[in-house]
Amino acid sequence: MPETTSTPQTADFLVVANRLPVDRRTGPEGELQWRTSPGGLVTALEPVMKRKGGAWIGWHGAPDETIEGFEHEGYSIVPVPLSSQDVEEFYEGFSNATLWPLYHDVVVPPVYHREWWQTYREVNQRFAQAAAAHAAQGATVWVQDYQLHLVPAMLRELRPDLRIGFFLHIPFPPKELYQQLPWRRELLEGLLGADLIGFQLPGGATNFVNLAKRLVGVQMTRDRIRMPDGRVVLAKAYPISIDANGFRDLAREPDVQAEAAQLREDLGNPKRIFLGVDRLDYTKGLRQRIRAFGELFSSGELDPDENVFLQVATPSRERVEEYRKLRDDIDLLVGRINSEVGRIGSPAIAYRHDSYPRTTMAAMYSIADVMVVTPLRDGMNLVAKEYVACHEGDDAALVLSEFAGAAKEMKQAYQCNPHDLDGMKETIMRAANDSTMNRSRRMRLLRKQVFSHQIDDWANDFLRDLGA
Repeated sequence: MPETTSTPQTADFLVVANRLPVDRRTGPEGELQWRTSPGGLVTALEPVMKRKGGAWIGWHGAPDETIEGFEHEGYSIVPVPLSSQDVEEFYEGFSNATLWPLYHDVVVPPVYHREWWQTYREVNQRFAQAAAAHAAQGATVWVQDYQLHLVPAMLRELRPDLRIGFFLHIPFPPKELYQQLPWRRELLEGLLGADLIGFQLPGGATNFVNLAKRLVGVQMTRDRIRMPDGRVVLAKAYPISIDANGFRDLAREPDVQAEAAQLREDLGNPKRIFLGVDRLDYTKGLRQRIRAFGELFSSGELDPDENVFLQVATPSRERVEEYRKLRDDIDLLVGRINSEVGRIGSPAIAYRHDSYPRTTMAAMYSIADVMVVTPLRDGMNLVAKEYVACHEGDDAALVLSEFAGAAKEMKQAYQCNPHDLDGMKETIMRAANDSTMNRSRRMRLLRKQVFSHQIDDWANDFLRDLGA
């Protein structure tokens, strides 16, 4: 099993996550460079790390390799190595073929393998040991997401002096689904090692508390769980947000505005641009959304000479079979639709299976007249909030799945059920054709909501309750 080799340097504040917040690149002179990753978790936590300093513990993304830690943007990077077998069984296996589908309403059937579970435990122990080695006396450790369910209890056993928080970025399922899991009690006990367990929505916290009472036998009073050792664990909702001011300022930069103008020209300067931005994941409802737009273009409700649907699908987990199948399905679906309704050189659906820097995403948000965010299930979905922050004009619209966590806050979006194809088509057309007055009123209220509770508020609320 690979071991870390960097000399431990202790920190008073640590984030522990499956991945580090940086990606490795080769510079123009062949030099090694590390740049901030574009993912949602990093986007959410990077401002907190820059403000508080400390250390971020995680895997750097390449298997069978050990690298030294380093400083980045004012905080320490602490790599935890993973072998190829770890990646296959811990990450692609238990994390993303067992827990991910189970926690997302079993959109695809979860797979349960005892070997994956054993590797998941071993890797969680390695993360816990790294945190224990780098945490100062009485430090605060904030563990992130479903890949590291067991770390809180393991870390508490190693370092009972620490304040330990855990935040789950994806939904937490109801007992009818969760109880399928062969290791259901062990995962609950892992989380109960934390002092504070955060969820995106109150329903997730309620599901967890009820399951802990039923399967672990703990005592509870509302959102407080009394442990046999006398500790009190708090479980409650902390809806995550974004650095809305930062996104707005980014969208206003001259280079981003110039890129936005070029993007609109590259799309043929259409009358209306619809935009979707997602990881290529079966929970995001891409098949349903693209099929809906295909039918709208085919029926003439959307004129392909005046409307373009730009769909960005960021590559994700491409070694997992379900994701490879989804990629192939989407490629075929987009190709068929464009061959039927698009013109040569001017497709109705501009499909981009690629990842883009934050500046390009801000430019895309700026030109989108209608943002379409229709996951089948999502813990929150920060894309919806990023769009509202980046898009300056009021005459715009957000179409949002009622099964995204963001729907609970963003009530002025045009909400739909993505499982209902006709209903989704009606909602898209209503958003596109609504009066300027109605769209503007909705956008102003959405902007007020997004800017009134930002990422620092989320982090401060969580860390205050953690006693950090």
